[in-house]
Amino acid sequence: MARERIDLPENLPYRHSLIIRVTDINHGGHMGNERVLMYCQEARAAWLASLGLGEGDVGGVGLVVADATIRFRAEGFAGDCLDIDIGAAAFHRRGCDFFYRLTRRADCREIARARTGIICFDYQRRRPADAPPRFREQLGD
Repeated sequence: MARERIDLPENLPYRHSLIIRVTDINHGGHMGNERVLMYCQEARAAWLASLGLGEGDVGGVGLVVADATIRFRAEGFAGDCLDIDIGAAAFHRRGCDFFYRLTRRADCREIARARTGIICFDYQRRRPADAPPRFREQLGD
């Protein structure tokens, strides 16, 4: 089976930290795979908030996740502190890709990489919308 590669952009300008909770652990005794997307959303929301934005409003439009890819590198366990580095790249008319690197702080071990394809969305019209220029500039386009 072919494995997805996630080549991170050179610049991941924002770091969000969190601790893996006991409720994030699955039957295998490690962090559940679905938690990575939840952690990425939390990091994305924190980064946007630091820029004065929110997922529901980035300049008159909101954001939706169109697709996601995760590549696991190691296990994460309850109590581990994770640093999530996040950045944006691959900008296009209606959005961009957000990239994430999840690293265990104690040993600097990379736990996972992720990419989410983000599309700007006009919630009033219920359809995709062009990315506001200021939003793109704030993310580094």
